[in-house]
Amino acid sequence: MIPPKAMFEKIISGGQTGADRAALDFALKHDISHGGWCPRGRLAEDGIIPPHYQLQETPEADSIQRTEWNVRDSDGIVIFSIKEVLSGGSKRTAEFAAFYGKPYLHFSRESHGSEAVSKLKEFLDAYPIRILNVAGPRASEEPEVGDFVQQVLEELFYSTATG
Repeated sequence: MIPPKAMFEKIISGGQTGADRAALDFALKHDISHGGWCPRGRLAEDGIIPPHYQLQETPEADSIQRTEWNVRDSDGIVIFSIKEVLSGGSKRTAEFAAFYGKPYLHFSRESHGSEAVSKLKEFLDAYPIRILNVAGPRASEEPEVGDFVQQVLEELFYSTATG
């Protein structure tokens, strides 16, 4: 099997706490190209997004523009959540994916926790995704979502690297 780095070339995200940062941290740890759009001023709920995340600022400070542009600039989207029902920016991500006709996968730990890695692998095998947009709730909304993202991506990485 091939490692996820070969399954996709780049991870993009908006830089918010929670799912976004977990995906970017995973990319940095495994030397996978990363990037994406963040709101003007690099604002997140914990302050300024650190400069080691290679993100571009949108002209607007509104996070909706960041969300839309990350969907627009990706080949596919994975939305992680703890809860089954999407809300806020995660729901908007799914709406933008449908609008742009981009393949997307949403899975929640509540409903798909044990199947998350296999579902993600199937998704990546089914679509030609070079740039993967990873999205999901911010840490204040779902404090455990970052750990869930890290766990799934790490399991995918090691399961495909070892065959």
